[in-house]
Amino acid sequence: MNIALFTDTFLPEINGVATSTANLRQTLLDHGHKVLVVTTNALSDELTYEDGIIRIPGRAMKHLYGYRFASIYSRKAMKYIVAFHPEVIHCQTDISVGIFGQIVASRLGLGSIYTFHTMIEDYAYYVTKGHFDRFARTVVRTFYRLKSDLFTEFIAPSDKIRDYLRVIGIDKAVPVIPTGVDFSRFDPAKENKELTLSLRRKYGIGSDEKVILSLGRVAKEKSIDVLLRGYRRFLDKGEPFPTRFVITGWGPAEKELKDLVAELGLTRKVVFTGKCDPMETQNYYHLGDYFVSASLTETQGLTFMEAMAAQLVVLARYDDNLADLIQDGQDGFFFFDEEDFEGKLRKVLSLSQEERKRIATAGLKAIDVYSLERFYQNIIEVYTRVRKKNW
Repeated sequence: MNIALFTDTFLPEINGVATSTANLRQTLLDHGHKVLVVTTNALSDELTYEDGIIRIPGRAMKHLYGYRFASIYSRKAMKYIVAFHPEVIHCQTDISVGIFGQIVASRLGLGSIYTFHTMIEDYAYYVTKGHFDRFARTVVRTFYRLKSDLFTEFIAPSDKIRDYLRVIGIDKAVPVIPTGVDFSRFDPAKENKELTLSLRRKYGIGSDEKVILSLGRVAKEKSIDVLLRGYRRFLDKGEPFPTRFVITGWGPAEKELKDLVAELGLTRKVVFTGKCDPMETQNYYHLGDYFVSASLTETQGLTFMEAMAAQLVVLARYDDNLADLIQDGQDGFFFFDEEDFEGKLRKVLSLSQEERKRIATAGLKAIDVYSLERFYQNIIEVYTRVRKKNW
């Protein structure tokens, strides 16, 4: 089957949508399908077409992690797309290239699919700056209701997203298909121990210090400040052994968080590693001992799965979206606020080696349903159904 994927973000950019789309592309290629990716060009101001990827130049939005927004139509790109002879259009994002995907599907008379990756309501403050927030959310919901009529099918990566779509008035069938992940590179057995040691030296992490890792976008909606305040509480009550808090990633809240670290007196305990190549994240998971997150805006939680694949103990802020992945006390742990974080972190750090091994084993079992093979079988069923609807 010839499948065209439209997304505003793609590798080497670092975010969940880019990673999910890359995983989708690779598993489709591995199963013998032809795949065309249409995305923005984060590398130059020219339209390029190489290795099955069309990159359209666009304007960088600095207040949105530097995401690029291209024109909703490109005649040059359209020529490449027509020559590819797509049978199914699959859009991963909402505007810019996502809208281009809708136009292509309409002009070519093709079935189209939209995967709801991002809870845009949670990002409205980047535009509204806190003003007219309720109005902005109403606009977003109206946008999605109108959008639902433009696509043959919607896909939700989690029950939380499907429930949200129901709440805002979308009543068409919405299959839940968790994004597949290639967990093999996170296997501790594949750790480059020399590289791990090199990273420890680079960031001044002592050989006796356990690493508490936060990995992902450094942005307001990730609530990393909750973790830092909770960590301060933890340190004030005394740590059972030396620890370092490592924040891997980049985003608009970096300066604000560095200021908070200084304010809390954590400068010597917190490390900001900055950007990380998405294909090198396993090295930072291998650097870590415990994975923590306070985000309530995840649509699926890919970083949680990656951490579990790396056999880290996961401590996450409770969110309905994670209830199917994390069973508290069995394959990970939940906390509710910064005060609760202090107590749960102490509990997690006090686990025996046997308890950690038990939790890691349970975590590997929990993420098995998110394997690339399961993902492929689910997604190809949708593609086949959509293609038949438009024969």
